[in-house]
Amino acid sequence: MASTPKDSAADGQFDRADFHGEVFVISVAAELAGMHAQTLRTYDRMGLVTPMRTRGGGRRYSRADVELLRKIQHLSQEEGVNLAGIKAIIELGEENRNLKESLRKAKAENEQLKDQLRSGRPRGELVHVPRSTAVVMWERRKGRSR
Repeated sequence: MASTPKDSAADGQFDRADFHGEVFVISVAAELAGMHAQTLRTYDRMGLVTPMRTRGGGRRYSRADVELLRKIQHLSQEEGVNLAGIKAIIELGEENRNLKESLRKAKAENEQLKDQLRSGRPRGELVHVPRSTAVVMWERRKGRSR
């Protein structure tokens, strides 16, 4: 799982959208996050935080990556969550964001369809068409043969 999100104060979710090009080498990112560089390498191998790579393979961490590293450290040291749990939290956060985005798109599409329906009627009103719940059974007539 490649996640390099940013901790959002609003909902505790992670988001990489705020990345503006500022990157750090592993030693600087480790210092900013308050950890050892080896810990960052371990998190990269585990898929907790996957930094960008240079052509030569060097890790480059964004501000969002550093914020995620801080969040991981908080969950691990202050909340007592193990790394597998932290990975699950990150994955669920990403899934939640993806679902929210899908819902937002579906709502927008629904509004477009409503607008299209309204534009087809003279005054733009929708007409309710009642549905029947009656069950109709077909029976062969008696006395008729094939």
